[in-house]
Amino acid sequence: MGFNNKTLLVIGTVFPEPKSSAAGSRMLQLIAVFREQGFQITFASTASDSDFMVDLTELGIEKVSIKLNDTGFDNFIKTLNPKIVLFDRFITEEHFGWRVSENCSEAIKILDTEDLHCLRAARQKAYKEKREFDINDLLEEDLAKREITSILRCDLTLIISTFEMKILKEVFNINEGLLLYLPFMLPKISESEVALWKSFQERKDFVFIGNFLHEPNYQALLCLKNEIWPILKNEFPKARMLIYGAYVSEKVLQLKNHHHKFYIKGRADDVNEVMQNARVCLAPLPFGAGLKGKLIDAMCNGTPNVCTAIAAEGMDNALPWSGYIANDFKQFAFKAAELYEDKEAWEQFKTNGVNIINQNFNEEYWASVFYSRIEQLSDNLESYRKFNFIGNLLLQNQYNASKFMSRWIEEKNKNN
Repeated sequence: MGFNNKTLLVIGTVFPEPKSSAAGSRMLQLIAVFREQGFQITFASTASDSDFMVDLTELGIEKVSIKLNDTGFDNFIKTLNPKIVLFDRFITEEHFGWRVSENCSEAIKILDTEDLHCLRAARQKAYKEKREFDINDLLEEDLAKREITSILRCDLTLIISTFEMKILKEVFNINEGLLLYLPFMLPKISESEVALWKSFQERKDFVFIGNFLHEPNYQALLCLKNEIWPILKNEFPKARMLIYGAYVSEKVLQLKNHHHKFYIKGRADDVNEVMQNARVCLAPLPFGAGLKGKLIDAMCNGTPNVCTAIAAEGMDNALPWSGYIANDFKQFAFKAAELYEDKEAWEQFKTNGVNIINQNFNEEYWASVFYSRIEQLSDNLESYRKFNFIGNLLLQNQYNASKFMSRWIEEKNKNN
């Protein structure tokens, strides 16, 4: 058992920004598993560099810019000859999966969904239509067809949420052999770390954090501004509502109101410091999918939360939650007010958060599970692929669709 060729190619929608989003942190966690096993890693993306991307070269990772609909990628991957190709979202698999299969057929193709995009899209549609989301909405979601097809074409798909595992198996009838439940992989929180956290009395204010390129975060911010904060500011006239997040747009900035102590603070330079200064984290997400990085950050810094059921989804795995869950926004505000003053409940929720991180997201355990599964794939790839007949069929059809469309675009670009 093992690898003769320890070369990993990651194809990313963007270069990772761990301080901007949970997706960026997630990607670095996956990369860390391969680094620990001695892989040579190349990270390729069609995206431009950003001021907030991680310095991949400092991690010993080669950074490569690639283009869509470009035969240069074919030569690139033939030369690199990776043993494993990791797609960071189904969109990158759509663009490059067929090229990987055509030019490097023995490479193991792994898809990291980050979250189920079709679930988030279906919930967002229901929210905009002012109705309850129904699980059957997924079957009418066009994005689901693309995402499920991408999952079936890959050798292994990483699923971050237990709820999304359930959906894939029970709604879409995906065979569990194609899936791996792999949540965030986090270091255990020690008692000595907990002892250094600020106490209940040393903390003040409410905090919300989120990347504002992400629509659920903007809608949550509107809920805070219009439904929740008017109640809380009357209860606690000295407390502040502090809004942090990357990519703050003008429409977000327009929501600030310093007279009412509603502050838009922008990007957090140090999320740990932000969380450890706050007494309560608020996450009134009205829709979404996956695991919520803001709640992970809160639990990793001893900050209890009040959140919606969707925000907490797939995180506790039957352990006591690290705060209150409320979907009605008036009830949400009342629970936030209660938690802000109740030291005993606050301390218990802080402890619950430590237990959730240490038991559900243990990096040593999950890294071992992940790599063991990859080794099994490597040793039995041919039989795995024979078993995935529908995936093979879809891959063949993708050749006929994506391949010839891409070739047409290539020729069109040459003539322009």
